[in-house]
Amino acid sequence: MNGADVLCDVLLANDVNICFANPGTSEMHFVAALDRRPEMRCVLGLFEGVVTGAADGYARMTNRPALTLLHTGPGLANGLANLHNARRARVPMINVVGDHASYHLALDAPLTADIESLAAPMSNWVRRIEGPDDVARATQAAIYASLSPPGIATLILPADAAWGEARPPASAVIDRPAPPATKGEAIRSAAEAIRKARGRAALLVRGTAALADSLEIAGQISAALNVRLFSEVQVAHMQRGIGRVAPTRIPYPIDAASEVLADIDVLVLVGAPEPVAFFAYPGKPGRLVHKGCQVLTLAAHGEDLKRALEELREELGIKSSQTVPQAKTVPDEGRPSGALTEDAVAVIVAQKLPDNAIVCDEGITSARRFFSLSEQSAPHDFMMNTGGAIGIGIPLSIGAAIACSDRKVLNLQADGSGMYTVQGLWTQARENLDIITIVFANRTYAVLHGEMRNVGVQTIGENARRMLDLDNPLLDWVSMAKGLGVEAARARTCEEFTGLFDHALSRHGPFLIEAVI
Repeated sequence: MNGADVLCDVLLANDVNICFANPGTSEMHFVAALDRRPEMRCVLGLFEGVVTGAADGYARMTNRPALTLLHTGPGLANGLANLHNARRARVPMINVVGDHASYHLALDAPLTADIESLAAPMSNWVRRIEGPDDVARATQAAIYASLSPPGIATLILPADAAWGEARPPASAVIDRPAPPATKGEAIRSAAEAIRKARGRAALLVRGTAALADSLEIAGQISAALNVRLFSEVQVAHMQRGIGRVAPTRIPYPIDAASEVLADIDVLVLVGAPEPVAFFAYPGKPGRLVHKGCQVLTLAAHGEDLKRALEELREELGIKSSQTVPQAKTVPDEGRPSGALTEDAVAVIVAQKLPDNAIVCDEGITSARRFFSLSEQSAPHDFMMNTGGAIGIGIPLSIGAAIACSDRKVLNLQADGSGMYTVQGLWTQARENLDIITIVFANRTYAVLHGEMRNVGVQTIGENARRMLDLDNPLLDWVSMAKGLGVEAARARTCEEFTGLFDHALSRHGPFLIEAVI
C-alpha cells in the first residue's frame, strides 16, 4: 500500500467521497489510487476555478467537505478566486495540492512554486505531508481542520509521499469536533440589550442560522419583541419561499444599506460578522450601522447557531409555540409579455420556481429583483457569490447538483462573470446534471458602470467603455453551450423565455437559456 492509497482510505473512512479534480503529473499516483476506489466519485473540471467553486457548492448544500485535487502551485493559483469565495462562505473543504517529489524541489524545475505561500491567504489551515508515513496523520488533521470550525484546509502532497510505501493507520476515522456551546454571558447580554432597545433591535443571521428551522426561532423572537431580522448582502445559503420566515437582505449600495439600518440601536450577530460596505467611496462610511449602534455577537461561526437562538428565545421568555407572522404579500406582477427585460426574467422564474429547487444567483445587477419576488415562491434553497470574486455561478450550480441530484438547480448568471468559468458547462454535460442556466445577456459589466457613477464619474469615454462593455464581438452563449455539450436556446421576448423555461423544467439534464435583455 502506498501513500496515495492511505490518503484515499482515510478520506473515505470519514465520508469524504466526492473529488472535484484537475490533476497533473505529480498527482498520477493519487489518480491511480482513486481509480482503485469506485466509491469515490471523481468529477473533472476543465479549469481549477470550476473545481474549487463546485466544491464550495457541494459543501454549502451538505455541510460536508468535498475534496479538490489540484496540480502544484499554478493549479492552486488558478483556483484561488473561488477558494476566496468559499472561505467567505465559511464552508468545509479539503484541497489536495500535488507537488514535486521532495528531493526534486532543490532542482527548481519549471513547476516549482511556494505552495504554502499561495495557499495561506485563502486557507484556514495549510500543511505539507512530510513523507509516506505522515500521510494518514496529515489527512486526518486536514479533515478535522476543515470541520472545526468549517473552513478551507489545504494539504500539500509531494509525489514521493504518494508513491512511497506507507502503513495504514490503526483507525482511519477521526473524532469529529462538536460545535462549541454559546457562552451564557453572550445570551444574557443579547437578551438584555434587546429588551432595552425594543423596536430598535435587530438580529443578523447567516450560516445555519439562515436555514428554515433556525429562521423559525428567529422569527418568533422578531414577532414577540419587535426585533428586525436581517441577512447579509451576499447570502451564503438560505432556505426561502412561502411558509418560511424571510429576513430582509441588507442592500448592496451604501446609502440604501445605511438607511435600512439607520434606526437600529442594537445589532445582534448570529453566525455573521458586522455588516460593512463592499468598497470605500469618497465621503461615505465603511460601517453600515450608525456610530451609536451597539453590536453584539450572540454566536460566532462554528458554534451551534440554532441552539443559540433557542437559548436566546428562552432567556427572553418567549414560548416555543409563539406564532410567526406570515411573510408580507408580494404584489401580483401578472404575466410579463413583450420584449424581455431583466425584471421580466425575475418575475417569470419566481412564479414558476419548482418546489425544493436550489437557486444559485450570480446575476449581479440583472437578478436584483428575484430575491424579494421569491419570498413567496415555492420553498427553495438560495445561494450567492459571497466573496465578490466573480465566476462562481456555474461551478456553484455543479456542486449543488451533485450534492442534491434529486433536485432542480437554477443558475441566474450574469454574462460577464459567466465567462470566467464557462468551462463548467462541459462538466454539467458530462455529469448530466439537472441544471438550468439562465444567462442575462446585457453584453456589459453593468455593475461596473454603476461603480463608475458611485465614485463620481458621470461621463464614460471610449477607453472606459471598451473595458466595461462586452460587445464587438457579441458573446454567443447558445453556440458556446452547444459546443460544450449543453442544449441551449435564445429568448428575446417574454413569451419565448416562458416557453423555453417550461421546456427546461420538464426535462432532466443541463439546459441553458440566453436571455437577451
